[in-house]
Amino acid sequence: MRTKWNRVLTALTAACLVVGLTACGEEEGTAGGVDLEGKKVGAMTDFKAGDQFKATQPVEFRVLYSDHPNYPVKNDWLLWSEIASRTGVKVTPTIVPSSDYEQKRSLVVGAGDAPEIIAKTYPNQEDAFVASGAILAVSDYLDLMPNLKAKIEKWKLQPEFDTLRQEDGKFYLLPGVHEERWQDYTLAFRTDELTRLGLATPKTWDEVYGVLKALKAAHPDVYPLSDRFEGNSILNVAAQSFGTTAGWGYEQAQFDESTKKFQYTGTSPEYKKLVEFFHKLVAEGLMDPESFTQKDEPAIQKFATGKSYAISSNAQTIVNDYRPAIKGIPGATVAKIPVPAGPKGDVLRVSRLENGLMISAKAAESDRFVSMMQFIDWLWYSDEGAEFVKWGVKGTTYDKDASGKRALKADIGFGGMNPDAPKKLQRDFGFQGGVFAYGGSTELLQSMFTEEEIAFQKAISGKKSLSLGPPAPFSDEEREQATLWETPLKDSMKQATLQFILGDRDLSTWDAYVQEMDGKGMGQYTQLVNAAHERYKQKNG
Repeated sequence: MRTKWNRVLTALTAACLVVGLTACGEEEGTAGGVDLEGKKVGAMTDFKAGDQFKATQPVEFRVLYSDHPNYPVKNDWLLWSEIASRTGVKVTPTIVPSSDYEQKRSLVVGAGDAPEIIAKTYPNQEDAFVASGAILAVSDYLDLMPNLKAKIEKWKLQPEFDTLRQEDGKFYLLPGVHEERWQDYTLAFRTDELTRLGLATPKTWDEVYGVLKALKAAHPDVYPLSDRFEGNSILNVAAQSFGTTAGWGYEQAQFDESTKKFQYTGTSPEYKKLVEFFHKLVAEGLMDPESFTQKDEPAIQKFATGKSYAISSNAQTIVNDYRPAIKGIPGATVAKIPVPAGPKGDVLRVSRLENGLMISAKAAESDRFVSMMQFIDWLWYSDEGAEFVKWGVKGTTYDKDASGKRALKADIGFGGMNPDAPKKLQRDFGFQGGVFAYGGSTELLQSMFTEEEIAFQKAISGKKSLSLGPPAPFSDEEREQATLWETPLKDSMKQATLQFILGDRDLSTWDAYVQEMDGKGMGQYTQLVNAAHERYKQKNG
């Protein structure tokens, strides 16, 4: 999950831009008070939530497309032709390998060469582009997006959208939206081995430690936990119940409820406890020290050959990676465990916002601008569009019975559905590809879940949700200054974290590490964040 504290909400813009069924001061030919004269080529005149968008004349839009190596983009995907058939829109992808996507996105946006639609962008990633004027303040145009407005109101998403606002009260990202929170990643264990040793499924991180110790005792020559994702997943998952952020979800500052001030995350007491826990796992031989540097394949191979018994996982990796990998071990089984509780309790810190898209500022000058926003609203935010990009074409890639239950065609596979099918929904058809297929109703989200995954979601549904923290939005000048500190601070934090966990640096030097971070601008950075937060409170109470 991405940082939530560098945002602002003013009461006026919230009322005008999000909640109201019509924008404040809106007049004919405008959206959010913005003149749309001459920008309606291909647009529908009365586009409402639930309508099928169909351009009134053929239009073409370019999309910055993150290309996944497991299902590389193909020109003949059914996805493209069906979009064109349903909407009258030709989508032209500007293809970027997923491994280089963030870097290439920054380059093309910074150079002013980005396509109109800049997909696969997570909340907070838009911050770097706001001051330059390269991306559009999309909150000005919500009146062109009736499906999104309807979901904001129906699912009570306004608080989440408020976290996106910049100091000007506007937001610059159209995120994917979930009806309910969704936690996918956790640890997976060789459940046959837990059963053999009489070990219960661990419910807390202390119990995870105990289970790993028992596995080590039974298998002294192995590391019970050899992880993948270079430690980013397990640190992110564990950090939630330690009261901090780490790994994929690391945020530079976290709010201390006791002092009502922000502190630097990587030197906080909560972060130190997290580091101490993983140091203990490594020091006692319970966790492979290569977990934080090895690529995925070696980690999977260790799990496949009985050289480890636990590994980070999501629903897809259980089906696609681990179960096929352990087929050679007689009786071997694997399953996700519910996200363990920690020092802060049985909690999750999960937003309902997902990766979404930015719009190039130049797009607002196009004579096709209104039709583009209507198209985006249908494809990303309508119920029909969400089902289409996820399941494909009814009767071709899937069937749907009278009760609404969907099933892939027998010769098409995805995840745990038809795993031996010769065709794959992603690879051969382009659906469920991660660029369009994010967010939606809980029913749609879980429609592709196995019974096992539905049970996992039920098991964690009672966990308390932690606050995402209050806003502390930077001005343009403050953001420019903050950027000078953020990168060196984060780089130093990551290096020290790895050193402490692996034992290359003694934890007794933690105070010296904090002083080193202060010398890199940590104190000035947190002062800047707190000043921004105080300014927000004065404006908004």
